[in-house]
Amino acid sequence: MQVKAELAGNMWKIIVAEGQQVGADETLMILESMKMEIPINAPRAGRVAKVHVKEGQTVQEGQLLAELE
Repeated sequence: MQVKAELAGNMWKIIVAEGQQVGADETLMILESMKMEIPINAPRAGRVAKVHVKEGQTVQEGQLLAELE
């Protein structure tokens, strides 16, 4: 399952690592946009297969952030 950015901003903090098990609605990363911190949550429980972004990176709306298995 793909996790995509809902809006453009800067990737402020990545909380999870590849291979980590996560629960449904667990925060994976935090996006900073318009001086607000927006949590990016797991849509369902699973394992983080790949993180496609780095902290400090600018992301666009709809950009792939991570993949869950």
